[in-house]
Amino acid sequence: MPKELIKGNVAMAEAAVRAGVEAYFGYPITPQTEILEHLSRRLPELGRTFVQAESEVAAINMVYGAACAGVRVMSSSSSPGFSLMLEGTSYIAGTEVPAVLINVQRGGPGLGNIAPSQADYNQAVHGGGHGDYHPIVLAPASVQEAIDLTVLSFDLAEKYRNLVYVLADGSVGQMMEPAELPEMRPVIRQDWDWAVNGKGNRKRRILTSIYLDPPLEEQANYRMLQTWQTIQQNEIRYKEYFMDDAEFVIVGFGTAGRIALSAVRAARQMGIKVGLFRPVSVSPFPYDALEKLTSQASAFLVVEMNQGQMLNDVQLAVKGRIPVEFYGRPGGVTPFPDEILREIKRMTTSKLSIVTDPRVAWLQRTLA
Repeated sequence: MPKELIKGNVAMAEAAVRAGVEAYFGYPITPQTEILEHLSRRLPELGRTFVQAESEVAAINMVYGAACAGVRVMSSSSSPGFSLMLEGTSYIAGTEVPAVLINVQRGGPGLGNIAPSQADYNQAVHGGGHGDYHPIVLAPASVQEAIDLTVLSFDLAEKYRNLVYVLADGSVGQMMEPAELPEMRPVIRQDWDWAVNGKGNRKRRILTSIYLDPPLEEQANYRMLQTWQTIQQNEIRYKEYFMDDAEFVIVGFGTAGRIALSAVRAARQMGIKVGLFRPVSVSPFPYDALEKLTSQASAFLVVEMNQGQMLNDVQLAVKGRIPVEFYGRPGGVTPFPDEILREIKRMTTSKLSIVTDPRVAWLQRTLA
């Protein structure tokens, strides 16, 4: 299909439509409201379900109910709204039903602002609602990738009966780029053998996240962990740029990774052998792929639009073998390529050491 100029939020919404989403429940919040607005028109005209709930709490529980019925369902929100959904996401995870959520992150904590941020990384990857569970988390860096990952998210959710988050940010949601939308898939209600759909004379099906007997809860946790281990083996995604001879590696996800690529290209023109490693699945995280790069690179530089959240995962992958530096812009501030280029040049001309927390030196340089 030909490319068209399309805004990121609209692109993700239309991608969901074409992926066969049957129901959407949500509540408006900047900078993701265009997702809700687009679906408020598209789903009813296609005979599908759209509900603007009275709150994010209500929306996620509607998602939960539809997911239990085997419906291809989704919601979307932005940072404070996503926080309100977390009790419901834990119920969905504990019931082992598929659902897709899009988080277009904004500056925080608190109400913060409506500028782009990546400060929800820990919430999505390491936090979330109560209990032991692991969502799949995909981080797009362009409108085209946002489309592709939104479509993929529905397939992964149903394949593993798992939560899938598309972790975008205000830049991806609000930017306009030429992109290609997929062909329209028909809505096919799968007759899942686990879904509560009231069909036939079959044995009664009960879906729940409550196991009052602790050994039964333990077995449910083991089952979910086995599913997660299968996901870790099969669903790791990342992209590499200029890595063949790279002596220094920049690591960034989403918008920060995209901006870092411009800095890497500029550094290459100066003769600096630097490459970019951009995780696409931040959960499961590509630990092994990053660990292998420690035998090639002399140092890593992690770039994020937060105070250093993915940094912890990179350090786990590196295992203290080489220095890991950090550069971040928190609070909804987007870094410029020349800022990252300055950090690349500093890194290549300084004597670096392995430290426990590179954020200490980063903050000292920033506030100096």
